[in-house]
Amino acid sequence: MTIGIIPNTSKENIVEVVSTFTSRLKEFGFDFILCKALQQLDVESYAHLKNALYKPIDEIFKHSDLVVSIGGDGTMLTTAHHALEYGTPILGLNFGKLGFLAEFEMNKLDLLLTELKNNEYSVEERIVLEGDCLKCHQKKFFSINDIVIDKGGWPKMIEISIRVDDNYVTTFSADGLILATPTGSTGYSLSTGGPVVDQKADVITLCPISPHTLTMRPIVLASHQKIYLTVSSHHTEVNINCDGQRVHSNPPPLDLVVYKSTKKVKLIRTNSINYFKILREKLFWGMDVRKNSSEK
Repeated sequence: MTIGIIPNTSKENIVEVVSTFTSRLKEFGFDFILCKALQQLDVESYAHLKNALYKPIDEIFKHSDLVVSIGGDGTMLTTAHHALEYGTPILGLNFGKLGFLAEFEMNKLDLLLTELKNNEYSVEERIVLEGDCLKCHQKKFFSINDIVIDKGGWPKMIEISIRVDDNYVTTFSADGLILATPTGSTGYSLSTGGPVVDQKADVITLCPISPHTLTMRPIVLASHQKIYLTVSSHHTEVNINCDGQRVHSNPPPLDLVVYKSTKKVKLIRTNSINYFKILREKLFWGMDVRKNSSEK
């Protein structure tokens, strides 16, 4: 098995982390390819990194059986966006803060490599959102977590009208709207009161951001439905934000449609990891924090 490695080169001590990881890969008998950007850092001090195979990101996906993202959830999302073009399965090795998408930890590296070596893993497909906007500078959008429509730098609310397929849903004023996949349900969507959605569910969640009415609540739609949005603002720009990484500013009014893409993200899931365990351990979901708090 050949493993491609894409690290977040802005992280402190990332070369040391990559060195530790690749050393263990060699001991377990895996071949590996490193992202060319890593060569810009001080790899000369590590013999096995100095003489390793380096390729551009696109070449890594073409020549790897799976790709490992080393960093936090942002690095994982960037890696996943590249993976859309190639269908290569990916996994995240957490070297960030929360590590919800980048769910594997460095202190359990040997367990991870043992499971990969013994084929004790599965490839889980996650849905991807795709958006079209004819009047936008960027005509096509893709998102693994969420597509967010927001007011940008404008201090006042924007108006959003929603249709689902041929049915008018509502028009409301708010700071914006989050359209989330199940993968993105534990991100920005969750912070606005959206539901936690099982990653295997085939749905799209719509969550208003600070709506100007108590009756405007999140809604969960079947993924085969198309969502048509009309966005109006008195400001000169409205933002379309994909995964919190690719922000496109466009003059209103905007008319766009969002739907489930034919592309999918493939994630490696080992036998020692499950979604509900991650929810409990990293988001403390369902846990009574009072049991662990000390009495004052």
